[in-house]
Amino acid sequence: MINLYAAQIESLSIHRVGNKSRNEGIFLSENPYSLNDEMHALLKEYFLKSFREKEENYYQFVHEADLEFHELYNLSTAIFENPGEIHEHSKKIAQHLFDQAKHPHIKSGEVYVVYFENLMLNNERVDGIGIFKSELKHDFLQFDEKGNDLEAILQQGVNLNKLDKGALIFNSNKEEGYRILSVDSNRYDTKYWLEQFLGVDIFADENFNTKSYLKFCQNFAKDVVLPAEDKQQEVMFMNRAVNHFAKNDNFEESNFLNEVVENPALIPEFQNYKTEKAPKYKIEDLTQFPVSNTAVSAARKKIKSVINLDTNVQIKMDFINPDSAEKFIEKGWDEERQMYYYLVYFNKEEKS
Repeated sequence: MINLYAAQIESLSIHRVGNKSRNEGIFLSENPYSLNDEMHALLKEYFLKSFREKEENYYQFVHEADLEFHELYNLSTAIFENPGEIHEHSKKIAQHLFDQAKHPHIKSGEVYVVYFENLMLNNERVDGIGIFKSELKHDFLQFDEKGNDLEAILQQGVNLNKLDKGALIFNSNKEEGYRILSVDSNRYDTKYWLEQFLGVDIFADENFNTKSYLKFCQNFAKDVVLPAEDKQQEVMFMNRAVNHFAKNDNFEESNFLNEVVENPALIPEFQNYKTEKAPKYKIEDLTQFPVSNTAVSAARKKIKSVINLDTNVQIKMDFINPDSAEKFIEKGWDEERQMYYYLVYFNKEEKS
């Protein structure tokens, strides 16, 4: 979990990179940018706002041979070892980004390389490197007094409310390729940013593993449990799955199957589905891992617990007390009406 509110910008370098395939150039500033208090507050919010608002999906630097051959990994290590030299290293970062702009769709823009202090990662205070790029320019009006009239002047600039691309490299887990967060608002060139420039892959920690496994379970419930049984059992399967994760500090797949999959016939279906779909969720060899309570809470909020009926009636199941959904709701078939029904037991109606 991250907390970025106390973060401070200690150094800022700004460069401009064009599109190499269109023969556009690169401009490297000779000196770091000097920040005043007002600009510090504005740029800090511009750089970090998107990271506070998105899910924490961590990445790590990877290289097919060895991390010692990874350019950004080496530059990050050099900066963390000697932050005072960041401006010279920022030029190499900008050059590296420029060298990856080989597709004509990649936009030119400003590159900001920032050294942060007081970033909080899992309750630990660490330094960080921010690499940001502004690409899209927006129209805005300036006004100038001309005699007795106001003249409107159309200009273009960067919208400080939305970051186009950004990466936060935390000085943590160095041996594994650091912990990295990425933002990319312009998804047409994701490979350019994540793969070609950053050179990262998913950091498979307990948060990622928990979230991925629950997402896999959700799709298994939709693709297998629902067709084999009904909507109630689909909802109840996910109900049991989420609660199994919530009450266990460590996940063990055999225990999960015994407790969550009530229909024994679905266990081989689950295993076949995992064999087929596991690569999509990066859980191929995942049978045991620590559970992330943060990921469980986030998943619980996203999973729908509502049965929508074609008679414009909704039945909302209870994910906090799963027994109530099983004990007090029965499904049946009415021969006379030739319709299914749900029978709901209760003592009194709760006041809203």
